[in-house]
Amino acid sequence: MDFKEKIAIVPNFPKEGISFKDITPLIGDGKAFQELIDTMAKKLKELKVDYIAGPEARGFIFGVPLAYALGVGFIPIRKPGKLPQETVSITYDLEYGTDTLEIHKNAFKKGDRVALVDDLLATGGTISACAKLIELAGGEVASIDFMIELTELKGRDKLEGYHVESMVQYDI
Repeated sequence: MDFKEKIAIVPNFPKEGISFKDITPLIGDGKAFQELIDTMAKKLKELKVDYIAGPEARGFIFGVPLAYALGVGFIPIRKPGKLPQETVSITYDLEYGTDTLEIHKNAFKKGDRVALVDDLLATGGTISACAKLIELAGGEVASIDFMIELTELKGRDKLEGYHVESMVQYDI
């Protein structure tokens, strides 16, 4: 299936000059969403991951069904103050400021293989911080997987050394 056919392009959203890639038609189509998850799961199964992790909120959309399909646990990566147990955190630079992400300190054991999943690879800043967070907590990032990659923004450059996959690519 050509998953690109199920993604709506919304010009000038959320602001002038942005060409927004809307995944809601794809995730709203049961057969297309199932095929997408099955395709991603098949690739990840070969890597023998112990967990899937994903940043809130859209990483949850793909991460949870992938974890289910692989029979592994899901680790949520959240903003500060959203997780009830002791956490490991990382603060990283944004274009105009900083942000912080957290995972539970006991989310996995040292050396567990974790696949990091999100909806979109743009500049790579947030997902790079997520990968470093997993490593800070003792995990091994086995793969970083995306639904969409905006190739022109060169987010892969920030993920050098990691196994990176994307299902659909756009030049923007």
